[in-house]
Amino acid sequence: MKKVTILDIAKELNITFSTVARALNDHPAISKSTKEAVKKTAEKLGYSKNKIASSLRSGKSNIIGVLVPSLDVSFFSSVVHGIESIMNQHGYSILLYQSQESYKKEDKGIETLLNSRVDGIITSFAIDREDSTIFEEIISKNIPLTFFDRALYQLNAPSVTIDDYKGGYMATEHLIQSGYKKIIHITETRDLSIFKERLKGYLDALKAYNIPVNEDLILKGNLSLNFGKDCVKELTSRGIDFDAIFTLEDFTAMGVIQQLKSQQIRIPEEVGVIGFANEAFGSLVTPSLSTIDQQTHLMGQETAQLFLTMLKEGSFYKMAPQRIKLDPLLIVRESSKGPQL
Repeated sequence: MKKVTILDIAKELNITFSTVARALNDHPAISKSTKEAVKKTAEKLGYSKNKIASSLRSGKSNIIGVLVPSLDVSFFSSVVHGIESIMNQHGYSILLYQSQESYKKEDKGIETLLNSRVDGIITSFAIDREDSTIFEEIISKNIPLTFFDRALYQLNAPSVTIDDYKGGYMATEHLIQSGYKKIIHITETRDLSIFKERLKGYLDALKAYNIPVNEDLILKGNLSLNFGKDCVKELTSRGIDFDAIFTLEDFTAMGVIQQLKSQQIRIPEEVGVIGFANEAFGSLVTPSLSTIDQQTHLMGQETAQLFLTMLKEGSFYKMAPQRIKLDPLLIVRESSKGPQL
């Protein structure tokens, strides 16, 4: 079946091609009656607008590239849901790409998104990224760029993050107030500001409650469920005395819980556990996992609104970037209810 074109509509109404084209694009020079006639005829003939051609003419695709480490993690999928809900309301679609925490895949993803003519990029960068060159190139080309969760503050780009320092402080303070005193903190070796801020919060909470900082109680590695298990094995094999563990995120906390249970160490009576991120599984495991909620859906919505503000202003990088910092929320569940008296 032959595809209906603008020329077919023009012949049907006995008007010019340019008049139909301008009517379909709601041009102010075309009368309301002509626009209505064109619309009715287009519907009758089964005309559908060529979005690719339109985007080439206007320079806009109404598609936003969203680049995330992994959608297997409910944190990122929830943020994306928040982004998409706002973007759809404003006539934008999103094109998703997962880096799988690899800067090489992330570079490939950015290339793919730009080749797809996205109107800009929203991202939380890969954990193994060591430089910001590719994002500097995006900014130099005047392509809108907004960060969420993981931001490169040295760049002139807006961001939406959680107050990671406050979250680390809250988690540690909760354990102290629950009666725990010998608190392990499991953190990352890789140089990411979000993890350094959580560590700083942990240290300051200990100091605020006059609990000495013991470097033996700070373990560093690469976040994962197995890393959590290995930390418990190391602590018990070395005979280190501890009664609580605050992990940098929930998957590591899940590994901690599994290993404690396998060694018949009771949670929370002997060891309290708290994670960070409020992953979906946390409320389903036994014991249920206490954690810090990062307001993921709100983070996505705020990120989208910030991005839309960039698009509206037009001059993307002439002013100082807006940086939104959300408050973390303490979620208390069974795993940190306090030691046995």
